[in-house]
Amino acid sequence: MFKPTDLFDLNQSEHVAIFESCVFAWEALKKIRAYVQDNLRPALCNRCEGVAYIGKQVFIGEGTIVEDGAMIKGPAIIGRNCQIRHNAYIREDVIVGDNCVLGNSCEFKNVLLFNNCQVPHFSYVGDSILGYKAHLGAGVKISNVKLALGNVMVEIDGKPFDTALRKFGALLGDNTDIGCNSVLNPGSIIGRGSVIYPNTSWRGILPPNHIAKNQAPVEVVARRARSS
Repeated sequence: MFKPTDLFDLNQSEHVAIFESCVFAWEALKKIRAYVQDNLRPALCNRCEGVAYIGKQVFIGEGTIVEDGAMIKGPAIIGRNCQIRHNAYIREDVIVGDNCVLGNSCEFKNVLLFNNCQVPHFSYVGDSILGYKAHLGAGVKISNVKLALGNVMVEIDGKPFDTALRKFGALLGDNTDIGCNSVLNPGSIIGRGSVIYPNTSWRGILPPNHIAKNQAPVEVVARRARSS
């Protein structure tokens, strides 16, 4: 499940050329910057609601709304009919498909979002690829750098494999759903149609159409009456 076609419907992005010659899907991460530089044609076809900062190296498609307080530094290519909500922070080398939501207080850096992605509230997304209709619940963080020195590793056939990437957040396959306040540790790969429950710290590979459950015990006790 490491090939681009294992995770993503390549008909759901105008930017699939970025995957050419990629044996592993994460190899596209180191190609985002050059792809944006080669394909960016700055133009603002959007509508602003309030005051936003939009840098000179930015393309935004028709029908996209940019709300008050958003900051789009660029370079960035943003598609049609998206919502860039209040206080979104879009940094360098960001590619966004059509009909996406980049929400309140969310930060994006060196990412590719396929069409219909939703990242609505309080998330960090760095050095990652989110597939068609991928959704992050409120407060999801995608960690992109190991605390220890060295490149991010993934497990292939039970053995660690060097991705040759110091920064690698996550690959989220099509129709994945990540529950509120979860953390995806560096090198996470989530198969198509899979779900991670809220408040989960996830590391590694989740196969397609699986659920990762975090069922911490909850203690229920009788409430004592308060003295007046």
